[in-house]
Order: sequence, then structure tokens, then C-alpha cells
Amino acid sequence: MSRPPFAVPPVGVTARRLVTRRGEFAVLDAAPRGERPIGTALLIPGYTGSKEDFIALLAPLAEAGYRAVAVDGRGQFESSGVLPHAAYRLGALAEDVLAQAEELGPEPIHLVGHSLGGLISRGAVLRAAAAGRKPFTSLTLIASGAGRVARWQRIKVRALAVTLPVLGAGTIFRLVHRRGTEAEAEIDELLRRRWVSNAPAQLRATGRTLRFEPDRVARLAAVGLPIHVLSGERDGAWPVRGLDRMAHTLRARRTVIRGAGHSPNAERPDATAAALTEFWSELSRDARG
Repeated sequence: MSRPPFAVPPVGVTARRLVTRRGEFAVLDAAPRGERPIGTALLIPGYTGSKEDFIALLAPLAEAGYRAVAVDGRGQFESSGVLPHAAYRLGALAEDVLAQAEELGPEPIHLVGHSLGGLISRGAVLRAAAAGRKPFTSLTLIASGAGRVARWQRIKVRALAVTLPVLGAGTIFRLVHRRGTEAEAEIDELLRRRWVSNAPAQLRATGRTLRFEPDRVARLAAVGLPIHVLSGERDGAWPVRGLDRMAHTLRARRTVIRGAGHSPNAERPDATAAALTEFWSELSRDARG
């Protein structure tokens, strides 16, 4: 799981509920002070993650003029998750993202998905395109690949699905979690609360997505949306060379964040925020001609 650098939202970041046609979602919401946003970043977290995976990106994005909204997906942390398995399949979660985007307009929506959140975000783009809609100005995939995760990750996800009903979330957390320093006790408690709050049906369904999602890169390329593929220097979920090839196929902007692994948004947030805003600024300049 991603480990955010701090647990308490900074000044200017509001924790609230986003009400949509698909229900309510817990979000962290940051906007530029005293000015209209030049765009909105909708941030979708990964497997076992939450909106807090983007907590350190929100203020830098707002300072650059963007509204930044990080979301707990359905069944993640503080978003309701008492639903059947089918509610957490990729198509349903992608429709949730489209509903969230509808509520955050009319400013341009820059969609950003981390890991599993990238697969869900890609699904939202493809669903919208199939319906003749274009709700997004761009798509950024952070440490998210062309299809299913690497073999060792598939084994770990399957192991979680098998052991979760037997051991329970609390026991598994104690077994796998590496505690931080005494000064990081607040972060450890956030991670514990997040882990035990995830809906088991959501973890099982999204785990299957990670294990079986096919390569949809050709379909995504055909949409014609500006795409940014961003990752750290190393990644255990999708090999970096595979991300390079995907970016080439998509004719996407490619950014590698030095010193980061699978979660550059949490490990190197300032560099990640700078890469995001540079991409979006270039799109704006190109649109103005």
C-alpha cells in the first residue's frame, strides 16, 4: 500500500462528501485561493489505497491554479461499501468516476489514476468514448500498466483474497504492516483505519481486476485523448520497461520520477505535482494555438 508522508490534511484542503448520481464519496478537496481554477484534477487511488495517497499533491496543485479532488472509491476507506460483488467490478467503478466528473465540472477535468486507479480511469475514458462523450481533457496514468499486474503481485493479491475471510483485516494488517518511527504514529493509525475499513467485497472484486484485466492500450490510443504515463524508477506491479512501451504505443508524454518506486505521488509529491502541472500547462498552450 502507499504510505502518505503525513495524515492530516494541510490548510486549504477540505475533507467532505461529494454527492453524485452514483451516491456519495469521501473526498479531499483543494482549490486555488481567491481565483477561478484553470482546471480540475480528479485523483483516483489504487488497490488498498485511499484519497490520502494524494494528500501531499493537493496543496501544490492548488497553488498552481488547479482544483484538486482526491476520492475514496466505492468501498474504499471512508466511502460506503456495503454492496454486492458486482458493484465493484471495473465497469461499475468506471461509471462512478464519470459521475464524479459530472459533479466537478464545468472546468476542464484532468483525470489521474494511480495503479488500480489507472485501470479504473482508463475504463471511464473508454466508457465515455463509447457513448460519444468527452468529459476529460487529459488522462494521467501513475504507475499503472497495460493490463494485469506482474506475476508476483497476482500471487499476493490472490493470497489476500483467500486469507481475508479466515484471518480478518485486523490480523492481516498486523502481519504485513511495517510500523514507522514514533513520530509517524499518526500515519500508522491512518493506515490501520484505512485497511480495516475497506469493504471485503471491494478488495476481492478489484483484486480480480488486477489479476485478469486485459491489455486495452490499442482501444485507449484510438480515443485520441492526451495521455501522460508517469512512474517511479522502479515498480514491482508493472515493470518500468512495460510502461515505456505502453507510453510509446499511446504516443503519450512519459515522465520518470527519480528516487520513487510504485507511489511517486506519495514518495516524491513535489516532483510529481510539477510533472502533472507542466503537462497540463502544455495542453493549455497548445489549445490556445
